[in-house]
Amino acid sequence: MKMERLPVKKLLGIIICGALATSAILLLVLFWVTGNGWLVLYGGALTAVLLVWGGVFLYCFQKKLTRFADSLCRTLDDMMDSAARPGMDYEAETLLARISHRLERLYRVMQQDRNSVAKEKAELQSLLSDISHQTRTPVANLKLIHETMLTRPLSGEQREEFLRAAGSQLDKLDFLIQALVKTSRLETGVIVLEKKDAAIEDTLAAAINGILAPMEKKNLSLSVDCPEELTVSHDSRWTSEALFNLLDNAVKYTPPGGSIRVTVQSGEMYLKIDVADTGRGIPECEHAAIFKRFYREEAVHETDGIGIGLYLARKIVTMQGGYMMVASEIGKGSTFSIFLPRK
Repeated sequence: MKMERLPVKKLLGIIICGALATSAILLLVLFWVTGNGWLVLYGGALTAVLLVWGGVFLYCFQKKLTRFADSLCRTLDDMMDSAARPGMDYEAETLLARISHRLERLYRVMQQDRNSVAKEKAELQSLLSDISHQTRTPVANLKLIHETMLTRPLSGEQREEFLRAAGSQLDKLDFLIQALVKTSRLETGVIVLEKKDAAIEDTLAAAINGILAPMEKKNLSLSVDCPEELTVSHDSRWTSEALFNLLDNAVKYTPPGGSIRVTVQSGEMYLKIDVADTGRGIPECEHAAIFKRFYREEAVHETDGIGIGLYLARKIVTMQGGYMMVASEIGKGSTFSIFLPRK
């Protein structure tokens, strides 16, 4: 039988028997050489004392080893079951304490990995549910339009009307997919924002160019107050995307004849950009929820949109070390503020 396969108790028994046999042989040799019985007696007594203390040491060591093994087994069981970590014995021998310390570190890493996987799984399920909800209506409308055009005789004017309706639904799907692609690339780190010192008026101008046509269609007025040659470290392209989303929402939710005001203020630590409108306003209880992905108020469901613009805007600003705030009252419009760090 190999030594590493022997039980601890049997191994200790073999060691004790071997020590006793060795001591007996040495005492017999000592008596044969010296012929002094008292010397042999003293040697035997000393050997007995050493064996007793050795036995006590081995017994205590076995108890500590058993206790450590039990604690180790409990820890491993809890690591596999994802339960709470039990207390470890830091008073054990140095080697065992080192093992305990590393097991605890491994346990924490495994718990963090489990939590991260669970969080990612929940986010993925939420994203799939949101995508399914957002695409259900346009897909159903497209199927209905397709079936109608195939099964019913239509005049040229009716066919053109159905095609325009299909185009509108396709535009909505395209916008949704593009927004999801941008969001996923930012969240997964595929796209890294590159902050550089650039004039904020150029970034703002690029965002405003995207809303001029719908703003003119609704007869909205726009005023911009931005100091010339004001620079700040930011990613111009993605910050323009965030500002466009705020301006686009302002255009959507401001009634015809209303106004939009953009104000840029330079502070000591942050650059503040306000986008204010004269729309219907947002209830205070909805201020936190509007930044969630795909969230839309019940009162604005008749307005085109998918509820991802504010989520994407805040993501872009946050990734640059900034933050966003909203101030709004029902009937008095809304003001969305972007704060970008000066350094």
